[in-house]
This record gives sequence, structure tokens and C-alpha cells, in this order.
Amino acid sequence: MRTISLEEHFATPGFLDGPGRVLKAQASKFGGLADNLLEQLCDLGDKRIAEMDAAQIDMQILSLTSPGAEQLEPAEVTAFARETNDYLADAVRSHPTRFSAFATLPTANPNAAAAELERTIHDYGFKGALINGHIQGHYLDDQVFWPIFERAETLNVPIYLHPTQPPKAVIEASYAGFTPIVTDMLAGAGWGWHIETALHVIRIILGGTFDRHPGLQLVVGHMGETLPFMLQRLDVMPTAMTKLRRPISAYLRENIHYTFGGFNYTPTFLDLMLEVGVDRIMFSADYPYASMAQARAFLEQLPISTADRERIAHGNAERLLGL
Repeated sequence: MRTISLEEHFATPGFLDGPGRVLKAQASKFGGLADNLLEQLCDLGDKRIAEMDAAQIDMQILSLTSPGAEQLEPAEVTAFARETNDYLADAVRSHPTRFSAFATLPTANPNAAAAELERTIHDYGFKGALINGHIQGHYLDDQVFWPIFERAETLNVPIYLHPTQPPKAVIEASYAGFTPIVTDMLAGAGWGWHIETALHVIRIILGGTFDRHPGLQLVVGHMGETLPFMLQRLDVMPTAMTKLRRPISAYLRENIHYTFGGFNYTPTFLDLMLEVGVDRIMFSADYPYASMAQARAFLEQLPISTADRERIAHGNAERLLGL
């Protein structure tokens, strides 16, 4: 069975010396596994492909690891995004049957971001873009970012909305008061990343993004970032209140796609499938932060039909990304 994995990360040396320097510093403190993580992030060649082969993963859609470019200043972000995409394009050219890509965008410069998205689609065949959460505390419902969504709809490519740390004020208000490691994990992978991303999606919907751009498609990972569980509850805000054309749940079922992203939990998957349907779900592993082999094994044991497994493994991604 062919498998296409959508939330798979990489890093460049320039990233680790710039926006990702915190990640690099953490590796120097913890050594061992963290050193291996950096090596896996930076490898876009034979070692990564060998791991893919061992886990029976046919293709990865690569994206720059968090925090991406979203926390960079406008003066530096455009050149950084272009250099990163050029670097990634070389890897895709070297292994065109194994790698494809989501672009890094200079989101702090929305017009430049729209232009960079178009450049990477036309020049490199990238399949969309990945944005790592808020942009220095600003969310994508803000009209300043509308050029990005307009261009994505025109190009018929999705935007993958990936988690990032909540804004500093939110961390201090909601996650502080514990040991530093507990606060970091609570604000991050243990809770805050997912709540932050779910709220971001809701803001995008309430901002009327999909009414302006009905063809636009977003992708979120981690089995929906808690959204499926709350999907029907969100409709306590009726259209008479939101001034939207459809209930919030309709946008979550018709304009959002969902991937696994390291959430290898059968009950969570079943809730997602019951709420949005199998045609909205796609496979991912969240490499190298989670195991490709474990994700592949999880896909195989899901209590679904062979046809539905094929849709999740590759069919839905092929349709969305034009593969």
C-alpha cells in the first residue's frame, strides 16, 4: 500500500543558527537523543530515505520545522524564506519520487509571502505552504494576511497550519507557576500547541476567510488539534451571531483536512472520522519527533475498510496536492 506522509520536518544549518537556535541549544544540553534529532532533521538524503524504506513510507511532504519563519522580523524573513525554499528544492530534485514539499513563507511580509508561494509552486512544484501558528502574536484572520489566502486559493494549493508556542503573555497567564520543564511542556506538546492551533483555526473561520475564499483548504495535524471533539459544540454560535454564510462546523468539514501527526490513538481517530468523514483524513508521522514505523503500524491496525485505509494512506493526499 502506497503511503504519503504530510507532516515531516527538516532543518537547515541557517535555521539552526537563526530561528531554530533554541532547538540547537536544547540539543547541546541534553545530548544523545537530541543530537540524533538534529541529525535527522538536517538529513535530506540516504539516511532519511533508508528510514522511510524501513517503515514502508513512500513519500514525505517536507516542511521546515517549528518555529519556522513566523517569529522573524519583516526585514530578515523574506531572504530567509527564499534561501530555505531553494535549499529544500535541491533535496526534492535529488529524490523526486520520495520527497515533495510545503514552502516556507515570509508571513510577516504578506505580499512577499504570496509571491514566494507562487514562485515555489511554479518554479519548484511545491504542493502548498506550512505556517507555524501566529506571527509574533498576530493571527491569520487579520486582513493584513489576506493576500496569502487569496494566492493559495488562486493556485489551488493548501496551507498547513502547524502549532507554535502561544504568545508570551498567554504562557505567563495560563501556563506559568510550575517548574520550567512542566511549563514548557504544558504550553507546548502536552497541551498548549494544540489548543493554540485550534483557536487559530476558529479565528480564521470567524474572520470570514472561507466566505471570501470558498475554495481555500487548510490542513491541521495531530488528529485535528482537539477540534473534532468540539466541532458540534461550536455551533452554539449560530450564523445570525457570527454573520457567516454557514455554521462553523460546516467549514471544519468542508475547508479543513486533518492528519495524524504523531497522534496514534484509535479513539481519537474514530472521533475524527465520525465527525468529518474519511475523505478529510490523511496520513502523517511527525518525523523526526515521532516514529515513522509506529505511525505505519497504527495505520495498518485501524478498524476501517481496505478502501478507507487506501484513501488515508495516499488517495486523499494525491487528490488534495495533485500528486
